[in-house]
Amino acid sequence: MNTDFVLAIELLGKEKGIDPETLFQAVEEALVSAYKKNFDSTQTVRIELNKTTGEFHVFAQRKVVEEVETPSEEISLEDAKNIDPRYMIDDIFEEEVFPENFSRIAVQNAKQIIMQRIREAERGIVYETYSGREDDIVTGVIQRMERGTVFVDLGKVEGMLLTNEQIPGEIYQYHDRMKFYVVEVKKTNKGPQIVLSRTHPGLLKRLFELEVPEIHDGVVEIKSVAREAGMRSKISVYTKDENIDPVGACVGPKGMRVQNIVNELRGEKIDIVKYSENPAEYVANALSPAKVISAEVVEEEEKVCKVMVPDYQLSLAIGKEGQNARLAAKLTSWKIDIKSESQTDDDLEGCESNED
Repeated sequence: MNTDFVLAIELLGKEKGIDPETLFQAVEEALVSAYKKNFDSTQTVRIELNKTTGEFHVFAQRKVVEEVETPSEEISLEDAKNIDPRYMIDDIFEEEVFPENFSRIAVQNAKQIIMQRIREAERGIVYETYSGREDDIVTGVIQRMERGTVFVDLGKVEGMLLTNEQIPGEIYQYHDRMKFYVVEVKKTNKGPQIVLSRTHPGLLKRLFELEVPEIHDGVVEIKSVAREAGMRSKISVYTKDENIDPVGACVGPKGMRVQNIVNELRGEKIDIVKYSENPAEYVANALSPAKVISAEVVEEEEKVCKVMVPDYQLSLAIGKEGQNARLAAKLTSWKIDIKSESQTDDDLEGCESNED
């Protein structure tokens, strides 16, 4: 080895973002491995590597004992003292060895182990980078699809969008650039495995944090998210600042902020509602876009709220296949009993008739 080899290791370390010391340790391990493989597999050796010149020395090690049983691993105290009187029992005796053609063999072996160590270090760096990004949002490019799983290029690593994390009906085309939610980062022998999602409610929350400065700065807070991916979502927002309209901030000028999110989610409808600490008011807001005449808590412990809507708004309040009411209940964590104005009147008349 020479100074060029040392310089190459240092440059490679900087280029890959790996501490050169890690690579020098790999070189020393490679030299030990090469010696054992090609010269003496039973011999314990130590490598002394000059990190400036690239020169190295090989030292065979043996334990100092009273009586030798394994000559390749032990040396008698008498023989050790003949070389250096300072040796004592259990000391490690070292002597330099000069195996023929070892430099050439060692360099070849070192290159292989260095490349292996670089791959391991790169995988470790990527894992550390993405393990801290669980529950975060990333941008990736669609690479390919295999057996229903979409593989996404995230830059230095590939992410996986499993079938159950895909929006029903959404088309994933080669080279499409999209945003994804990081569900999990797994450490495997082949490197980190990044599990992505397009259906997770967290994706909607992160998109609003990116798009709305007031949410990013903490002025407006997202209280809850309810989502049926690809179809409709509801998000409730709140602010302590009386001068700010939290819903308006999320909608943005001419609706541009929420429209950007709708576009990213390929047309998914999004209802933005104002959070309230008053359960009845919160439930009424959550049924948007339906208009509510009244809302009343009837079972506080069971969290049941009764809502009355105009007759012409009943189908809108319930939604197609009950979707609007279902999302409102999920958003507020309240059971919602929705009735039209005429149904409520009939109930009242029925009560009066029973009293008579």
